[in-house]
Amino acid sequence: MDGHTRPPNLDQNRRSIVLLYAARAARGFGDGFAVIILPAYLAEIGFDAFQIGIVATAALLGTAAATLLIGHLGARHDIRNLLLLGAAFMIASGILFPNAQHIVLVAMIAFFGTMNPSTGDLGMLVPLEHAMIARSVADDERTGAFARYSLIGALAAAAGALVAAAPDLLGTVGIDRLTALKLLFYGYAGLGAVIALIYTRLPHAEMKAQAPQAALGPSRGIVYKLAALFSIDAFAGGFAVQSLIALWLFERFDLSLTAASLFFFWANVLAAFSYPVAARLAKRFGLVNTMVFTHIPSSLCLIVAAFVPNLTIVLALLLIRAALSQMDVPTRTSYVMAVVTPVERPAAASVTAVPRSLASAVSPAIAGALLSTTMTGVPLVICGVLKIAYDVALLYSFRHIKPPEERG
Repeated sequence: MDGHTRPPNLDQNRRSIVLLYAARAARGFGDGFAVIILPAYLAEIGFDAFQIGIVATAALLGTAAATLLIGHLGARHDIRNLLLLGAAFMIASGILFPNAQHIVLVAMIAFFGTMNPSTGDLGMLVPLEHAMIARSVADDERTGAFARYSLIGALAAAAGALVAAAPDLLGTVGIDRLTALKLLFYGYAGLGAVIALIYTRLPHAEMKAQAPQAALGPSRGIVYKLAALFSIDAFAGGFAVQSLIALWLFERFDLSLTAASLFFFWANVLAAFSYPVAARLAKRFGLVNTMVFTHIPSSLCLIVAAFVPNLTIVLALLLIRAALSQMDVPTRTSYVMAVVTPVERPAAASVTAVPRSLASAVSPAIAGALLSTTMTGVPLVICGVLKIAYDVALLYSFRHIKPPEERG
């Protein structure tokens, strides 16, 4: 497919894109308040920072396992049915979490559920949606489509972040904090039901007619190399997932849920509008350059924030980081989809996502242990330094491998 070729069944593809965008919005809304209320709920039932880190690790390990399974099934089964399965897990997560308090049970629910400690492009549903979007647009529209997908998700997450203030507001009418937090978990389950209804309107999308036994083929080497680099980035990011950033702000600056919800609202808004900017920059400077040269300044802001004692300055630095750090999301996704053959896309999305999930799963437990000590800013420093190292390695390794739309 060249840069001007459009996929067949254009009207159906457009309808699928709209439905996938709607599902992304609903999921983003739920993620927006889940990443804030999750550490607040766990702290409320008596978990310390290390235990919260363990739960975050369990959630990310479960995400990795589910994503790996989806990668094997995606090339052989109806993608719509797999999406519906993921929505069912989201419903179960919202119902089971508020009814568990023992660390083992909570960790198990986190492992098998969909409630991640970080919003964005992790989860069993993500590679499936990526593959369906990629098969529905032309090459020259792909980055823009992923940018809109990320924009919608981030704006929805921003709106969802405001909902995290509900426990403070409900407290004024006599509803205790723990009960209010549990109600939000049930709201998350309700969003899972909405997403399931959306998925039922998608067309069946089976890849097996194109690739009876295929997963990765000619692009295997490129995909594995990208996966290795992405795992470094994800391991670094695990030290500063949104739930741990929220916990750090709660503990270091005694930030309230209301203040945290407002901060994460603006952080998600800035991240949202960075996605279309990233698509424009990618057209001018290339996907890899856009990934690298927006990432490095954001990492520097995170490192500086770790040493600043003033809350206002810290929040300002974190907001600058939010405006820059997510520009690699649509560009990274578009790049992976571009450098593999169409039939390899579900597997490529999974193979690059799984190491990211596994790598990011290790670091929250370490970060939680560090947050339990006097060295509360160390996780932010580790995150920033490792991310800069990843950016340099990515630029060196892939600056000459161009997607179709960048080739002369």
